Amino acid sequence: MKKISTYLITILILFISCEEVIEVNLNTTEPKLVIDASINWYKGTAGNQQEINLSLTAPFFEENIPPATGASVQITSGNSIYIFTEDGTTGNYRNNNFVPILNETYQLTIQYNGETYTATETLKPVVAIDHVEQNNTGGFSGEDIELKAYYTDPGNEENYYFFEFLSTATLAPSLEVYNDEFTNGNQIFGYYSHENLTTNQQVTIRNYGVSEQFYNFMFILLQQNVQDGGPFETQPATVRGNCINQTNQENYPLGYFRLSEVDEIIYTTQ
Repeated sequence: MKKISTYLITILILFISCEEVIEVNLNTTEPKLVIDASINWYKGTAGNQQEINLSLTAPFFEENIPPATGASVQITSGNSIYIFTEDGTTGNYRNNNFVPILNETYQLTIQYNGETYTATETLKPVVAIDHVEQNNTGGFSGEDIELKAYYTDPGNEENYYFFEFLSTATLAPSLEVYNDEFTNGNQIFGYYSHENLTTNQQVTIRNYGVSEQFYNFMFILLQQNVQDGGPFETQPATVRGNCINQTNQENYPLGYFRLSEVDEIIYTTQ
């Protein structure tokens, strides 16, 4: 036994001594502007405090996301102009006087690094969440907790929904989009389940009213996120939002400008 152990140790030392460090050379490009302009009006609030986050793309193995500082950011609607002021050099731009109006059209204008970016969207309303149902025998194992957040879709109109579920069961939120093509005027639900979800956990459930344009954008984005493959797999398609670089269209930004009424429920699992 001692001879075998000595032999294995010798082989291991030889293997380690022959190991070489392999450096992966990845293609790099000029950083693009990333626009996270989500204007959310929670039911029961004034909706006057809003924030827009600007950052830059970074190399794959870079841990820190660089902020896009020094930009000029504003939203206009009719004769109203809302200036967003940066908080230090964080890339977070805030406005405390925003006036949300349902079905109103707003235009975002960003001036950054000598270029002008614009986007136009409508603030979409959303119905309230009626109630939440819990099933403790869900999932493939029959032991997972499933939640269904029911809401009643208005009839005789097209509606699009963006659901967000946040819990301590996972670090990342669960995101889904729905439309009422086959459920118009009916009571339907947003669905959430996770194998780590247990009893007495708080789950924040948010239902956002969104436009058809945002629904299509997020639907494609979510589909790409479930594709199989390693971290170096080429994405099936470049998912572009509604923000346009008016100065140089080839230097297109990433991200989206969205305005939503939001209904939120904090549910505790049983």
